Amino acid sequence: MMLEYARSLGDELLVCIDTDRRIKELKGPTRPINNEADRVFMLESLRCVTNVSIFDDVDDLIDQIKQYKPDIMVKGSDYQGRSVVGEAFVPQVIYYDRIEQYSTTKTIQHIINRG
Repeated sequence: MMLEYARSLGDELLVCIDTDRRIKELKGPTRPINNEADRVFMLESLRCVTNVSIFDDVDDLIDQIKQYKPDIMVKGSDYQGRSVVGEAFVPQVIYYDRIEQYSTTKTIQHIINRG
């Protein structure tokens, strides 16, 4: 949904994702659920996604934003009111209303609670 919306705003859609190492650092040793190669493959399989890029730290992401020079950055609404990495290098940031039940963390918790 969010990716389709983001693509509708322009001619191309670049999706930047964290490396496995970064996700482990941010979310803990049991994450990510899907490795970065699988996540790239899944995203590249979506018609709306033009390109997928992987970043390992904030500076790497900023470098990619500077290189790609997007006109618009789309972020989930949970980032609204917070600092967004790279926003200084993008003319417009648009927030997409997130659907709360759709998150990896909530899916994992649901599976744990079922057991």
